[in-house]
Amino acid sequence: MISTNITTVLFTWEVNERLKSYLQENLVGLQGLNLLFPSPLSDEELLRLAPTADIVIGWRVKDEIKLAAEKMKLFINPGTGIKHHIDFFRKLNQSRNVTLINGHGNSYFTAQHAVAMLLTLLNKIIPHHNWMKQGKWRRGDSDAISIPLRDKRIGLLGYGNINSKVHRFLEGFDVNFSILKKTGKLPKSHSKSIKTFSNEQMAEFLESIDVLIVAVPETTETMGMIGKEEIQLLSPNGILVNVSRGSVVDEKSLYEALHQNNLLGAAIDVWYEYSPTEDEEGAKFPFHYPFNTLDNVILSPHRAASPFSDLRRWDEVIENIKRHHAGRTEYLNVVELDREY
Repeated sequence: MISTNITTVLFTWEVNERLKSYLQENLVGLQGLNLLFPSPLSDEELLRLAPTADIVIGWRVKDEIKLAAEKMKLFINPGTGIKHHIDFFRKLNQSRNVTLINGHGNSYFTAQHAVAMLLTLLNKIIPHHNWMKQGKWRRGDSDAISIPLRDKRIGLLGYGNINSKVHRFLEGFDVNFSILKKTGKLPKSHSKSIKTFSNEQMAEFLESIDVLIVAVPETTETMGMIGKEEIQLLSPNGILVNVSRGSVVDEKSLYEALHQNNLLGAAIDVWYEYSPTEDEEGAKFPFHYPFNTLDNVILSPHRAASPFSDLRRWDEVIENIKRHHAGRTEYLNVVELDREY
């Protein structure tokens, strides 16, 4: 049955032609669907178009533009990280009913990046790469010996779109899995051999694993979730991978554990200072402790969401537009404002 609804979708950035074509091709045939791509982009143009929009899509849209969207029923943040939206939509929904969507189109790439960093750390790829560039051939196991992943106990902190894919990617490595999820419950389809823990069982969870992969949203509850005491619960042979947010893992505690070899290693893609000041040599470091001097870390500049050019990351946005236009309300990745994700 063809929908007779009228739906106007406002894109709040300069959408490139390749993405524009992909969106139009995948939404073709939906009568009454209007896609607004402001060009040239300006606040004035967005304010002019906002009152017509049923759906607004964007990352950091000014409050005045969101308020001007009086018909808005759906706001789609097309990338993970919606902490900056929570307070606004809590207040707005006291008088209106607007659904906030937290996009997870980058979850495949982020999961791939987490696994890649873990394997790079275990296989000591970087030091051997650097020695090869210096002409130092086949140092073998005399330096930077590889660490087998086989039989490692993998701990997944959080089990949303990212860590569920990390789980799938790592299943072929003969490893064991423990999962800490807020409720401690997983879908029935999962193997009963997987150990599950709730937030109240954090200590037991950490003591039972070798590798901790952090992929939880940044909320009031998760900020500082992994501090000095939690890191100490991992063995000295423990490894930490963070593709969540820097604030989830206490910076000082992490640095000191690595510096003092109380952790075997860490692979980090998310940081603590996103407007770093240049030092006297023009270098910028997104942290307050010298992680760059450590030899047991993999440093990644918050790029796990790459490549942004992959158009399939927009498929869930397209699906939510289709559902709204059809009059459905069971959207993908709806944010529960009281839980902040």
